[in-house]
Order: sequence, then structure tokens, then C-alpha cells
Amino acid sequence: MSIRIGIMGYGNLGRGVECAVKHNPDMELAAVFTRRDPKTVKILTETAKVCHVDDAESMKDEIDVLIICGGSATDLPVQTPKYAQWFNVVDSFDTHAKIPEHFENVDKAAKESGHVGIISVGWDPGMFSLNRMYANAILTNGKDYTFWGKGVSQGHSDAIRRIDGVKDGKQYTIPVEAALESVRNGENPELTTRQKHTRECFVVAEEGADLARIEQEIKTMPNYFADYDTTVHFISEEELKRDHSGIPHGGFVIRTGSTGWNNENKHVIEYSLKLDSNPEFTSSVIVAYARAAHRMSQEGQKGCKTVFDVAPAYLSAMDGAELRKHLL
Repeated sequence: MSIRIGIMGYGNLGRGVECAVKHNPDMELAAVFTRRDPKTVKILTETAKVCHVDDAESMKDEIDVLIICGGSATDLPVQTPKYAQWFNVVDSFDTHAKIPEHFENVDKAAKESGHVGIISVGWDPGMFSLNRMYANAILTNGKDYTFWGKGVSQGHSDAIRRIDGVKDGKQYTIPVEAALESVRNGENPELTTRQKHTRECFVVAEEGADLARIEQEIKTMPNYFADYDTTVHFISEEELKRDHSGIPHGGFVIRTGSTGWNNENKHVIEYSLKLDSNPEFTSSVIVAYARAAHRMSQEGQKGCKTVFDVAPAYLSAMDGAELRKHLL
């Protein structure tokens, strides 16, 4: 019997989840929930329903796992605990500093209702988190490094677009090659924020806007650009659409360490991602964890989980015998 998936929110992430479900034969999309008028939302899966968010509770017996595709700033802190009352849930909450608080809220709701909630699923947090954990457990005497990019930061791009006089914009996070090479060479450098990444902005300005002011506002924006070497390019709307319409991303998790009685042998563990589509890759990770949520729920587990709590075998459509034969 197929795992029945529901999608809460139909933006870039929700559309990616729909595509990922299509490519997992043990799953089917049951419904998409939207805050918009359902009649105005066109999805790709002909057999799935499009419903208003207010109708979600009434469909709790028709969905095995609800994948919540809202934003981390304001949606997920409210939505994930709310819907854990009625569903097994998975989200991609990515505000690292607030994960402990989010975990507690979802854990309380999921335990009270007897459901499983898996939070902060994606590539960072998510796959990068797992690789940091594995590397820390293996090389206990070592140092962690995480580099992001080259790729589009959706949050930083949004911050640019909120500046007065900006019509549109995209921001790329780029690792500093010299820093990356130093880490890979096992030199264990102490790196500041500025030394690890640069930021490159492509901005479409409103007609007559003060370009010097916009550039200054971007470069001095606290929490986003002030701590980085930032380059700002002003381009036309046509150039932005032609050259910067995609949402690529990626990055590297590296741990350097040593073993031996006197730490005489050096090692480097590296995990890297190069993604054409950040939301579609994130969606694919989430869908694998939706399978895990369903299986864990079937076993009677409940409460909130993270990627650290999910055994790898739960993610795969293969059974144990197939995994041991083909992947071990």
C-alpha cells in the first residue's frame, strides 16, 4: 500500500515535493493544502486534491505524512506543532539557533497526539548535519569546517529586494578558494566569517534610483552583508531573467583530524553537494524522511525526531535484504 503524502504550501519547495513523490513508487500524493483559493492553484498530479488549509484536519485519516513547506521565519514555528496534532509531519526548519526551541514545541504536540514529527530536514540542516556528526564521531581529535556555495541564498536575495529602490535581485554565496584549499590541505586554519565566504549581488534598480545608496545599504546591512566582502552589480531585468533565473546551491562539509598514539597520522573527511535546484534537492531529502516518519509511526514511535534519530534504513524503499545485497 502506498504512503499517502500531503503537502502544506505550494511554493518552490511544495512543487519540488510533488515531483519527488512522483519518482518514489511506494508513495502517492493525496492532497495539496494552500492558503490561496484552491481553484487558482494548478498542480501536476491529476489524482491529488487541492484543498484550503482550513480543510486539513478533516483529511487526517486520508494522509499518512504531511510535509510542511512553509518558511522558517514565521510559518513553521506555528504550523509544525499545530499539524502534529493530526498528522505525522516533516519540515525543513533551518534557523539553526532556534532548532532546540522548535524541537521542544513539536515534541510536545507529537507526543500528546501519538504522532511522529521529523524537523529540520534538508541539506543544511539535514545531510550536512549528519556528515558533521559522523565525522565528529570518527575523528574525535579534529576540527570542523562548513562552506556554502557557490549558490543562491534565498534569504539574502529577499533582503536585497526589500531595500527601497530595488526592483529585483539575486545574491550568491561563494566560498573563498584559498580558505577551502587550506582546509583540504589539513592546515587547520582559524578563519573569520569574511575569510570563508564572499557575497555577490545582482540588482535590478527602479528607474531613477540612487545606485550608490543602494550599494552602500547592501554592503553595510547587519547580519547579512556587513561581515563579508560583497560585490554589487547593477543589471537589467532582462539580464536577471536570462542569467540568474535558477536556484542553484551546494557546499562542503570538511573535518580534518588526526589518529595514532601521538596523533601522527592526518586525515580529511569531505562531503560535497553541487545542486542545480536547491528546493528540489531539499524536497527529495524531505520525501525520504517522510518514508521514515511513516515507518517509525507504524512501529509505534512518537514525538519529535531529527536526522540524528533516524536509522538510514528507514529512508530507503529497499528492504533490509536488498540493502545488504546492493549497498553494503
